[in-house]
Amino acid sequence: MAGSSAVLSDDSALSRIDRGIYRIEKVFGVIAGTTVLILMLLAVVSVGGRNLFNAPLPGYVDWIQVLMPLIAFLGISYAQRDGGHIRMDILIGRLQGRALWTAEFVTTLVTLGLILLLVWGSWAHFGRSFDWNARYFSRDSTIDIALPLWPAKLLVPVSFGIMALRLVLQLWGYAVAIASGSTTPVAVPLVKSAAEQAAEEAEHVSSLDR
Repeated sequence: MAGSSAVLSDDSALSRIDRGIYRIEKVFGVIAGTTVLILMLLAVVSVGGRNLFNAPLPGYVDWIQVLMPLIAFLGISYAQRDGGHIRMDILIGRLQGRALWTAEFVTTLVTLGLILLLVWGSWAHFGRSFDWNARYFSRDSTIDIALPLWPAKLLVPVSFGIMALRLVLQLWGYAVAIASGSTTPVAVPLVKSAAEQAAEEAEHVSSLDR
């Protein structure tokens, strides 16, 4: 299940790198959120144009095809940093100390292996689309208004590459926690208990009433 989490910081090199990558991840998250807004506006223009003027937005489906990777992939590393991805923590949630960090290290390592395979595969997919000598540098395009597809395909290995960096950083954090036995490691998401989440939500709601 998904849980709320916190990421601690200090003056260590690990934490400084974590905050540096996080700035990039936040920019990607803003771009993904802005893309959602853009697609909503395009839908309004297309549907409104069809109903009012019998003239829908040309290439609406093409724009969705090109912009969808921004929504689907740009935010994955941001969510990973804050522990926002859905996860099953029935077993891991019962662990503490070094046992917990070891389990997190192993699962993160497996995830990193999968992400590296996705980086390799998605980069090869981009390579099949990009061509310096082709018009708009693209060997393929959308069907309706011929938008080049390589920019959308390039976003996938870039997003997965940032995700790989995040996972490497978290492996570093878990390794430090295993070695030191710390209960509050930096640069890794610390899952909060249900009581802590409820207290934070209550405090947030009460602050809105002030």
